[in-house]
Order: sequence, then structure tokens, then C-alpha cells
Amino acid sequence: MSHPKDLLIIFTRNPELGRCKTRLAATVGDVSALNIYKFLLNHTKNITQDLNIAKWVYYSDDIWENDIWDRSVYEKKVQSGNDLGNRMCNAFIEGFNAGYEKIIIIGSDMYDLNENDLLEAFNLLDHHDYVIGPAIDGGYYLLGMKVFNPAVFEDKIWGSDTVLEDTIQDLNNMNYGLLAAKNDIDYFEDIKDIEIFRTFLKN
Repeated sequence: MSHPKDLLIIFTRNPELGRCKTRLAATVGDVSALNIYKFLLNHTKNITQDLNIAKWVYYSDDIWENDIWDRSVYEKKVQSGNDLGNRMCNAFIEGFNAGYEKIIIIGSDMYDLNENDLLEAFNLLDHHDYVIGPAIDGGYYLLGMKVFNPAVFEDKIWGSDTVLEDTIQDLNNMNYGLLAAKNDIDYFEDIKDIEIFRTFLKN
């Protein structure tokens, strides 16, 4: 079934050597970090491409043609703003201005995330104004809303372990739903015990 008023926003970094997964690269090296990120990008594509909703991919720097994001499936855009909060806020504003009613944003480094998680998140927005996917490190891997609230993008130390707590505080007394907590991938410790990543660490 098609949901024309639902929008999934995917934030990505252009997969360039030395410019993505820098905290992971500090341990595994730039080449392995880039290969891991490309693997995660493909995973993100695989879990989103069949969703029967609108999908926008926001590149960190500039739009790449002829990459994994097929223009017949994904609309391509470029992030704008001074920090992550500002960039996410602008993407939500663009989505609501385009007429979408339920908007969810994810990153592109979540191996734990699957298509059913995304469907659950959109379903939660049927009964809640907001939905959050908590990350185990104290951030979040997913944020959704059908009532625009700029406060959730302000006064955060992005990348810190206080982002989730501060965001939930912003939504205090508001109607929000929570997904299961998941592991996002920023550091070597996040992948060292996951079998599928060992092939990237043998170089």
C-alpha cells in the first residue's frame, strides 16, 4: 500500500577516503573505515528501497550521480546548515513545506536497523506526534514527527551521550513513542564483536 504523505529522509556522507567514519578510522584506518561505510550505505539502501513512501537522500557535500541511490527511487538533495541539528531542522522544514505529514529521518550507519523497524516507526506516528529510536551510546538513530518542533534541533551537543536525554526532555508532556534501543556504529568497539565486519578488519 502506498503512503503518499509519508517521507523518509536519509542523511549520508559522501563516501570519500578520510572524510567519513573518522572516529572509527582512528582505530581501523581510513581505507577500512571507508569500506565499512560503503557497506553500511548499501545496507541502508537495501532496507529502504522497497518502502512504498517518498524517500529523500541528503548528501553531506554534493550530489553524486550514478551511485547506489537510484533517482527513480530516491530524490537527491544536499544538506544545508551550520551543525547537524540545523541541517536536520532544514530537512524537516523542506519536507513539511512539500506537504508531507509524517516525516522520519535516519542516518546511514545503522547495521542493526531493518525495514520492519522503519515500518514500525511510521506506524507509531499514527498514534503519536513524535517517535525516537534510541541509540545505545546516548544519541538516537531515528527521529520522526508529524508536528514540527524546532526545539529538538537546538541546544544539543551533537555526537555526545546527552543528545537522547536532552531530546526527550524537549518532548516532555508531549505525545511520543520509543523504538527499541540499537547500536549505531561510530567506534571500533561498536563493530569488533559483529562477525560480518571482521572481513573489513583483516587488511
